[in-house]
Amino acid sequence: MKPKILIIDDDEELNSLLRIYLEKSGYEVISTLKPLEGIDLTLKQQPNLVILDIMMPEMDGFEVCRTIRQKSSVPIIMLTAHGEVTDKIVGLELGADDYMPKPFEPRELEARIKTILRRVQTVEIKDKIDFGELVLYPEKYMAEIQGKQMDLSSSEFELLLLFAKNRGRVITRDFIMDNLHGIDWSVFDRSVDMLISRLRQKLNDNPRDPNYIKTVRGAGYIFIRE
Repeated sequence: MKPKILIIDDDEELNSLLRIYLEKSGYEVISTLKPLEGIDLTLKQQPNLVILDIMMPEMDGFEVCRTIRQKSSVPIIMLTAHGEVTDKIVGLELGADDYMPKPFEPRELEARIKTILRRVQTVEIKDKIDFGELVLYPEKYMAEIQGKQMDLSSSEFELLLLFAKNRGRVITRDFIMDNLHGIDWSVFDRSVDMLISRLRQKLNDNPRDPNYIKTVRGAGYIFIRE
């Protein structure tokens, strides 16, 4: 089956050009100029990846990303006309997976799409990884805590899975960056820490008295849950 890409961008010309380019590259593409329709399409069409513009009328891309993240962990690439660090930081905090500053080469966007989809599709297949009150379902790209499904982005889930696979072992920021491909880590030198901070919040994990992720000063992090 062809990977399904959803484009949400009010720039009609760019939207059309991207659609044509990606269809020629072998993707099934759906697109919309309207943010609210994009949210609806994300939930109904269940695309493999969303390309989302930040600067849009009616609702900006940040709000669209926030709304999608409440119900879906679909990978999101955000398009920003400014390429400003502040935009990228906000996007990271909301759960975006990657960024493309405008203008950009369609070939670079396609390369990033391939990398993210490969990263998502090659997650180790296993029914579940059980830590008691925390359970991971790699095949479903889902995690539950205390019986309730966690609201995780794809990057957050993959980080949690990376910790789970390396439990009891100190892993460095470089190790995390090397193993979570498809993320433009260079946009902000504290992006790894921000991703871990978001994951800790969703685990209700206190960094000072952790149940899951412990900081090892000068070394990195360790997943301490048995």
